[in-house]
Amino acid sequence: MTPYIEVSPCDYADALGREQFMNYQIRPLYQPINRIAGPAFTVFCEPCDHLMLHAAIYKASPGDIIVAQADDAYALAGGNVCAIAKSRGIAGFVIDGTIRDIAQVREMHFPVFARGVIPKPGKKAKISPLNEPIVCGGVKVFPGDIIVADEEGIAVLPKLKAEESYKIGKARAEKDASLSLEAWQSQHEATVNQKLTDLGFGEKSSKAD
Repeated sequence: MTPYIEVSPCDYADALGREQFMNYQIRPLYQPINRIAGPAFTVFCEPCDHLMLHAAIYKASPGDIIVAQADDAYALAGGNVCAIAKSRGIAGFVIDGTIRDIAQVREMHFPVFARGVIPKPGKKAKISPLNEPIVCGGVKVFPGDIIVADEEGIAVLPKLKAEESYKIGKARAEKDASLSLEAWQSQHEATVNQKLTDLGFGEKSSKAD
């Protein structure tokens, strides 16, 4: 299992800029859902077409997360496609688009993060390259970037910075875990009060008095 899965997307926030977190509309399609982490296998689907997503389930490697850029007017995948992906060891789907057969997908516990569900599938009529840079949820995703997704959101760790990001995120998680709520509150209150002082909060009312 990849070590990146140990760290929540929230803790990766210490290591990554806002541009590396997908739009909140790309969300888990059922709850509860397991956190997934792994290298991105990227897919671009032409409008109204899902051929390349269907091709990707046979081209991606076990442990990969298939990340797709598409429109949301037609479903990219259904229960059988998700079942095949799961059987081949694909860790999950992150789709800037929609799927269908969500009841089947939920029952098989295959993690899918997408914009929603729609019954009508797309066509299989248009090809495009696999494993090329795409934009998913507002983030530019390159093949091999590390995806970490759970109910908190979706982080995209650039391939060359993934290990560094992991170390920073893990350190943040361990720091928070070591503090009681009382200790955390004490630090938090001191920080907030210092920020307020630095920014001059309350000075106007004091001068008026």
